[in-house]
Amino acid sequence: MRGSLFLFLFLCSFHASFGEEQVSYTKVDSLRVVELLELGSKEKAKGKCITMFYANHLMNLPYVAHTLEIKDKEEHLAINLQSLDCTTLVENVCALALTTSHGSKKWKDYLFWLQKLRYDNGKIDGYKSRNHYFSQWIQSGTKLGLVKEIVPPSSISVPMKLSLTYMSDHPDSYPLLKVNMEERRLIAEMEKRASGATVRYIPKERVGDSRKVLDHIKDGDIIAITTKKAGLDISHVGFAVWGKDGKLHLLNASSIHKKVVLEPMTLYDYMQKHSSQTGIRVVRLLQ
Repeated sequence: MRGSLFLFLFLCSFHASFGEEQVSYTKVDSLRVVELLELGSKEKAKGKCITMFYANHLMNLPYVAHTLEIKDKEEHLAINLQSLDCTTLVENVCALALTTSHGSKKWKDYLFWLQKLRYDNGKIDGYKSRNHYFSQWIQSGTKLGLVKEIVPPSSISVPMKLSLTYMSDHPDSYPLLKVNMEERRLIAEMEKRASGATVRYIPKERVGDSRKVLDHIKDGDIIAITTKKAGLDISHVGFAVWGKDGKLHLLNASSIHKKVVLEPMTLYDYMQKHSSQTGIRVVRLLQ
């Protein structure tokens, strides 16, 4: 009974400070977060990789695309730990890890870190403020000191200039942009601001190199798969896992397997099956 009362007071205090209209979740989600944070705090005390701990605890959850698009509701912090897509897997794992690394087991602190990761400069200001492109996600997280990109040596990487136009070029693929010309204009402005930078990525021909060559990649690093699709930067994300075979693998929310899985094939073999994928960028959560 005391636990139920505590959770009730907890949620009331969160809504008082954030506003109930700014977040949506179910009781199942909030209880699961609190349970995971309790487990994670014990794991942290053992000195284990907390990012991989949380990623492994979300294994086998169903893959569902577009879980953040809630019809007829203004932009808000949407929580869903019952089904995930590739980006929400990464965001939820990172928010849980940041909460734990800052010594908290509180639901409201998880929400705080999730919002920081998901929105430009950590602030919700309409649909345009969400980090829709993963390069945006990296840029914003870097500015806030939450993540850093692990730039690969020039000997195994190539440059790529960001040119982000996919959303404004394909408005019919996004329910809000399909019907709202003003939102479409705001997204186009956002794309322009986020474009222009030159980044480096490891081409997929080198992703199969040995751990010694790719020693800057650690278990639990975020793998962002680059693409040659016009106007797009990243087509898929997940977590790096060095397998017992000594090769790099991907833990991801998979549209192929329809759930969160550790891919049995190597990341190199996985990428050879996707002709539009060009390589990987590596991002590390700062804890």
